[in-house]
Amino acid sequence: MRHLTILRYIEKIAQTGSLRSAAEELGITPSALNRRILAVEDELGVEIFERHPAGMRPNIAGEILLQHIRGQLADIERVKSRIADLSGMRAGHVNIATTREMALYFLPELIKRHLAEFPAVTFGVNLTERGEAENALSDLSADVAIVFEPIHQRDLHPVYSGGQQMYCVMADDHPLADRETLKIYDCIDYPLLLPKRPEGIRTVLDSAAERVGIRLRPALESNSLDLLRLMSQDSRALSFSLGVNLRPDLARDRMRAVPMDRANVHKGTLVAGHLRGRALPVAAARFLEAVAKELGERFS
Repeated sequence: MRHLTILRYIEKIAQTGSLRSAAEELGITPSALNRRILAVEDELGVEIFERHPAGMRPNIAGEILLQHIRGQLADIERVKSRIADLSGMRAGHVNIATTREMALYFLPELIKRHLAEFPAVTFGVNLTERGEAENALSDLSADVAIVFEPIHQRDLHPVYSGGQQMYCVMADDHPLADRETLKIYDCIDYPLLLPKRPEGIRTVLDSAAERVGIRLRPALESNSLDLLRLMSQDSRALSFSLGVNLRPDLARDRMRAVPMDRANVHKGTLVAGHLRGRALPVAAARFLEAVAKELGERFS
């Protein structure tokens, strides 16, 4: 809707932190975009952005305005989605905030299936650090959060919540590869490839180590779970994965996944949900239902 255009302009500048980058993404010239922002500031009687050589960021007045803008945009998406659903188009846009554990296999596969069934629905996926996905719900930049070991749960309404088995991933000729289960202290004699803190997998592993009085000393830390898995290929190094993120064709790469003993490494919690008290757009609500159903069937 045209009257929302300037609101989207302001949000895009806040998102990119740059007038030029925002203009490129919006398909207008930086000078034209700047004139639109100056007009808004003139109407409000205050500046809404701090302008620096490195870019632009919202000031206090801008943050207040952004909160209103995100509410308006979220409301209009909900209305458009409901109207489209009534007309049989089943259209809409779904913004997802998620942690890295969901991004390699589970979420892409589910989105692909959803797009095949509802081709008029579009998606935005933002990979966040632990704790940030819940915040994205609160500021309405996300409709749905799918999080392993959430930190901020007060405003998170879970539609699905369940435990996730931890696996140790290694080369198929590794000395530990034939074990039925592993305890955390079985792993410390080998190079450890661990996610950086405060990622959920690292939190669960650190807690398990602390309970038995040992400290994990990683040979490599990274926020790329794919890199960690690849580094354990054809080596004696060990990486770790949740069941939801376990690659289905590990054997093709001469790798194996051994479950961690549940009495030693407790299951972490995977949660899918939305902002408490918010009525989701139809497209987002339908997708969240699909997420919850798939997780429930696979990990109940």
